[in-house]
Amino acid sequence: MNFLTASRTTETGVPGARGGMKPLRPVTRGGRTYFRPHGRRTAGLLATAGFFMAGTLGGAAFAQEMEPRAYSSSPVGANFLAIAVGNTRGAILFDPTIPITDAQADLNLGSVGYARSFGLGGRQGLVAVGFSYARGDLEGQVSEEERRIGRSGLADMRLRASLNLMGPGAMTREQFATAPRKTIVGVSLTIQPPTGQYDETRLINIGTNRWAFKPEVGVSVPAGRWFLDAYASAWFFTSNDEFYPGDSTRRQEPLTSVQAHASYTFQSRAWVAFDATWYGGGEGTVDGGPPSSRQNTTRLGATASIPLPRSQSIKFAASTGASSRTGSDFDTYLVGWQFMWFGQSNTRRP
Repeated sequence: MNFLTASRTTETGVPGARGGMKPLRPVTRGGRTYFRPHGRRTAGLLATAGFFMAGTLGGAAFAQEMEPRAYSSSPVGANFLAIAVGNTRGAILFDPTIPITDAQADLNLGSVGYARSFGLGGRQGLVAVGFSYARGDLEGQVSEEERRIGRSGLADMRLRASLNLMGPGAMTREQFATAPRKTIVGVSLTIQPPTGQYDETRLINIGTNRWAFKPEVGVSVPAGRWFLDAYASAWFFTSNDEFYPGDSTRRQEPLTSVQAHASYTFQSRAWVAFDATWYGGGEGTVDGGPPSSRQNTTRLGATASIPLPRSQSIKFAASTGASSRTGSDFDTYLVGWQFMWFGQSNTRRP
């Protein structure tokens, strides 16, 4: 289960009576600026930085992150701190390069992430970093013997940079408060270095002992109170030259993925989303042997975000495997808290 799409789901206002958006007005307190809709006393600007869960167990779960509104706009200079916890449990369908069958896992994860928006060439971008800790148990058949193991430790960290190529440009807080919603087209690159716990004498590890890169293109279309999102991406992997029992080399072909989301914003600025993802490919080989089966998995989920006072929000997410053939058939539940703030006020155009 992976969850680092550093989204900054930042609303430009609240829906008006005719499907438009009521503008926000800046309010400065104690050297910090918050935003409120004109004519209403309500919580500060909702901005969900997303969760940064990147836990893996034997490399079985990789392309399952589902993050609605990942390419929405933010004012330049916004900082996001996100903390999340989650549980994922269910069947793991390993590919044939890993000799484990009938596997069941119960994995708990905690993560923390930081993101910051910036301007580049008049466009709005975001950089993010996330760290995760995983703890859990796995049981299954290894060479026809029942085995049960426990693992705990740091998962591979993630770095992500995104840039919105079309739609609203880089904006200050004041410009952002009155900007209309527009269709956004963005690109991003996620990098996962091999920083997680790994022991080459173990078949199952928290970390993957290889680099991974995911370029992605996404589009977000506003439609009244709805946002319609779609992303297409592919994971590319380097080789693991210390695969079990320590002197083997495991290689994996690219793993392609598509996501679709439909989210609805309420008058209170809370929102809910219906999520779906499909991923396929990722055939693996060990020491040049025959390739494993192609992965082919579909997952469905739902996400809810509730604004809190002082530019905070809380987020809930759940997903399940709708169909799976070599991959992961987990049920996953997540809850996270996020806080958004600005540094020194800057009203100049970025």
